[in-house]
Amino acid sequence: MSLIQKLKARAAAGRPVRVAVIGAGKFGSMYLSQAPRTPGIHLIAVADLSPDRARAALARVGWEAQRHAARTMAEAARDGSTCITDDAAAVIASEHVDIVIDATGSPAAGIRHALLCCEHRKHIIMVNVEADVLAGPLLARRAAEAGILYSMASGDQPALIAELVDWARTIGLDVVCAGKGTKYLPIYHQSTPDTVWGHYGFSEAQVAGGDFNAQMFNSFLDGTKSALEMAAVANGCELDPPADGLAFPPCGVDDLPHILRPVADGGTLARKGMVEVVSSIERDGRPVSRDLRWGVYAVFEASSDYVRDCFAQYGLKTDASGRYAAMYKPYHLIGLELGISVASIAVRQEATGATGDWRGDVAATAKRALKAGEKLDGEGGYTVYGKLMPTADSLRRQALPIGLAHDMVLLRDIAAGEVVSWNDVRHDPSRQAVQVRREQEALFRRELGL
Repeated sequence: MSLIQKLKARAAAGRPVRVAVIGAGKFGSMYLSQAPRTPGIHLIAVADLSPDRARAALARVGWEAQRHAARTMAEAARDGSTCITDDAAAVIASEHVDIVIDATGSPAAGIRHALLCCEHRKHIIMVNVEADVLAGPLLARRAAEAGILYSMASGDQPALIAELVDWARTIGLDVVCAGKGTKYLPIYHQSTPDTVWGHYGFSEAQVAGGDFNAQMFNSFLDGTKSALEMAAVANGCELDPPADGLAFPPCGVDDLPHILRPVADGGTLARKGMVEVVSSIERDGRPVSRDLRWGVYAVFEASSDYVRDCFAQYGLKTDASGRYAAMYKPYHLIGLELGISVASIAVRQEATGATGDWRGDVAATAKRALKAGEKLDGEGGYTVYGKLMPTADSLRRQALPIGLAHDMVLLRDIAAGEVVSWNDVRHDPSRQAVQVRREQEALFRRELGL
């Protein structure tokens, strides 16, 4: 039975899936626009630090005011409406909630909410890739111990990549590489909120007339978001990051199996089984033909001459050898697709991509020469960007994770392009996010024998 038929059955039986969203930003709002249209779903609560912002988001996506007039969770449960609140902890603890969606984008908040979900045994969909990369391997273990599902978010690129990888492996194909597309030039690593709109080609009038967050958009451009998402894919799909960070080779969809194969076979990969992001523009700024800027892909290898011949017989685009081929999805619809994760958990008891081993980490790396006494300003800011690296390398270097590189003061000068370490900053060891991250580091140091 399909997901929608099972949801309809839940609706007919009067047992809707009770969902709570934490964070009414862009991702959350896109899901809010679709949830009322899906049978068998009761969006029982929206939690946001600003309830007025949440109400504005609901109005923007077409909700009528009476739909979210409930003053309490109990009232919402009785009449099928939605409660707006700023108390995320109370929402997670409520007996009226089955699934929690964390769409906050705050690493510290995501960790806090995941641990509360473990305590109160609520499944969690972690839209918050920042929190997942910071501490997801440990949070996933805690969730398993609590008997709950800790899931990636369908519609976001890591979950869609995981779907392609799962498809390939389930039919017996070896995954050579998986990842996504983006717009990239090396100079983007130095981009700041002051320069970001020029790189995007947005005019001052466009920025003034839209809902644009410069630091958030800059995290997409300066490589941080790509590093975070590929770390999530590495950790969820048993793939490895490149040793020296993402290379962002220019590549269109027709060239995926040619470029994303091992160096020994004429490609760019150090070996099989890796993650990589492809650029939609050449290094001189020219557009790549049939680019994958908004999409995801997986490259796989024929296991035999027979399978290679099948690739050719059914028109699959391959490299010159016929051995390497690719599947791709040219778009992702982020929050509009999130209902797949909700339904999968509710009616199949399956996550749509799940964090496993800790294979990839994202280290804070200086955008420019930094001076002792300067304060780091985190993802998408003026001081650091996130660089993907293998976890073992990150642990050996005591790299400071990008998810914690905010409001920490430097204790020494840092050269441009240098990875910042824990020893380079003054930090508060009593913060929950710091404690959880340090616990994860200690655990995996023991397991990796470092």
